Amino acid sequence: MSHTIRFGREICGNLQQAERREWWLANGKGGYAGGNVAGSLTRRYHGLLVSPLSGALDRHLMVAKADATLKVFDCEWPLFTNRWYGDVIEPAGYRYLESFELVGRMPVWRYAIGTVNLEIRIWMEPEQATTYVAYLYTGSDEPVTLSVDLLANRRDHHGVMPISESTASVFASPNELEVTWPQGERLRLMTTEAEIEPWQHWYEGFELKCESERGLASLDNNLSVGRLVYTLVPNHWVGFAVSLEQEPSFDLAASMEGFLSRDREIIIGKEDDLFSLAPEWIRRLTLSANDFLIYRQLPPGRSGSSIIAGYPWFGDWGRDTMISLSGLTLAMGHPEIARSILLSYAGLVEQGQLPNRFVGQGETPEYNTVDAALWYIEAWRAYLEVTGDEASLATVFPTLCGIIDWYKKGTRYGIGMDATDRLISAGEPGMQLTWMDAKVGDWVVTPRIGKPVEINALWYNALCIMGDFAECLDKPAESYRQDAQKVRTSFQKFSKENGSGLNDVVEGPHGDDVSVRPNQIFAVSLHHSPLSPDISREVVDLCGRELLTSYGLRSLARRDKAFRGRYEGGVADRDGAYHQGTIWAWLLGHYALAEYRVTGDAAAAQRHLLPFSDHLTDAGLGQISEIFDGDPPHLPRGAPAQAWSLACTLDAWWRLERAKQGKER
Repeated sequence: MSHTIRFGREICGNLQQAERREWWLANGKGGYAGGNVAGSLTRRYHGLLVSPLSGALDRHLMVAKADATLKVFDCEWPLFTNRWYGDVIEPAGYRYLESFELVGRMPVWRYAIGTVNLEIRIWMEPEQATTYVAYLYTGSDEPVTLSVDLLANRRDHHGVMPISESTASVFASPNELEVTWPQGERLRLMTTEAEIEPWQHWYEGFELKCESERGLASLDNNLSVGRLVYTLVPNHWVGFAVSLEQEPSFDLAASMEGFLSRDREIIIGKEDDLFSLAPEWIRRLTLSANDFLIYRQLPPGRSGSSIIAGYPWFGDWGRDTMISLSGLTLAMGHPEIARSILLSYAGLVEQGQLPNRFVGQGETPEYNTVDAALWYIEAWRAYLEVTGDEASLATVFPTLCGIIDWYKKGTRYGIGMDATDRLISAGEPGMQLTWMDAKVGDWVVTPRIGKPVEINALWYNALCIMGDFAECLDKPAESYRQDAQKVRTSFQKFSKENGSGLNDVVEGPHGDDVSVRPNQIFAVSLHHSPLSPDISREVVDLCGRELLTSYGLRSLARRDKAFRGRYEGGVADRDGAYHQGTIWAWLLGHYALAEYRVTGDAAAAQRHLLPFSDHLTDAGLGQISEIFDGDPPHLPRGAPAQAWSLACTLDAWWRLERAKQGKER
């Protein structure tokens, strides 16, 4: 397996650079592990095992880190790094780090002290709340021991642990350590041959630098529950696993090889798979794509597949799931997963709406979105395009018809069709219904009440799709065709004069919103466009001039007085900038598709995606960040691993590659 992401001492030995580069692993059940190259804790979400305790979103930090100290040449060499209150770094184990790389998705550290070398690997067992840590000693014949302090916790991954006098119950047996928390959860550690020293001590005052920068509580505390002491033999793996499973198995070598083999199979692809001959950075993204796919209980108690919107803090959101579905499943050659997701969400449609997200331990759906259901119809179109699965379409068709009917007669939050022009209006004071949904207290930053441009582009697209679906199933299609034609005619309301693109919202409480925003690009990039070729070209040209950057489209033109070029500061500052100039990576794929549709040059459009090949070695390694600063140098911000950022890139690359081969319109 090629090593596309690797750093030497120039990065590993620079704390600022090492801390900004993060690795993330997921287990397909909502759990994850993550950290940075330096090994310090800079986020409340960093840990060896973060796992749901009840519902898929009830994720708790259970194991924070394993601090390893090497004893050789009659000296102790701490290989770990801790950042304490007051910005104190002690110890600074990153200084001994010779290299870091991702072998597939597996993070690998190599430390060098004289003739002694130590390699550390971390991986998660798929579909289990289990994380492995392995060590390999090579080099000198000197007697070497390795002591590992295990720092555990039991807190919500969104919070921090206050100073506490409470401890866990710790029980040691040969090659096992069992930790039982007062709340009842049992954590098991299983190890290769080692001395186990159970003991408990709270380490107080870990300073979480990233949380401080986000204006959030940034001091955390972790409980040491024991120490493992290994006597190392050259070229012989030792290590342990931590697990919340009832009856976990432990096989260090088999689990490691299984993890690597699965990654090799993904990266090699199938013989008829476009990705098997794709550039290396694209094949790297195919590995990362799997981390967002989960299988979980969906309300009210159904089991099904879903998509995590981003790591580390997002759950599975309806809008993000449908936007990401094609890139993460269909482009990857997994239509069966797409079908599972689509059918799972069919049972969640209510009053024509798809839930935007699930909240709380009861995971009650929130239906505060105007576009998720329209993206759902587009996701079905993409699925049928690949599979021709008319049987599944027939099953879900009444649900899709219901979505259209509810939009026509009106549903929650002022969402409904204007009978005079067939366009969709949406919104009411205090609500944010489109993807530009930032809210600070009672302040909705971009309310977009009225008739938003991308909502009506999606509406036109959905009506055309439903006409096609009806014909496919030999059902009446004329009403969908007629409504679509009327929407196409009315869509002219969005056009500005002099080739300056489209209004962002028309007929709002204060008239038309003429802001230059990227939402207009969907009127070109979607499968069915309501625009003429000339207007489509104007939209692409405008977005290229005003909004296009290396990593996506700005959410607002720089010349707008409301433009915010940097996404930083406290919660209010960041939310205020979220859609006021911040770059969104997921939009770049749509821009590339839109450009292709007006120029016919798939290769040129595909080249817009290439800057992400460099980004994969920054921020979330092998991943694409959620957002970037609107001002140069466009630093990555937000979640370091975002589903729709990666999915829309893969989907656009796949479709443009097919177009180059004459397989895509």
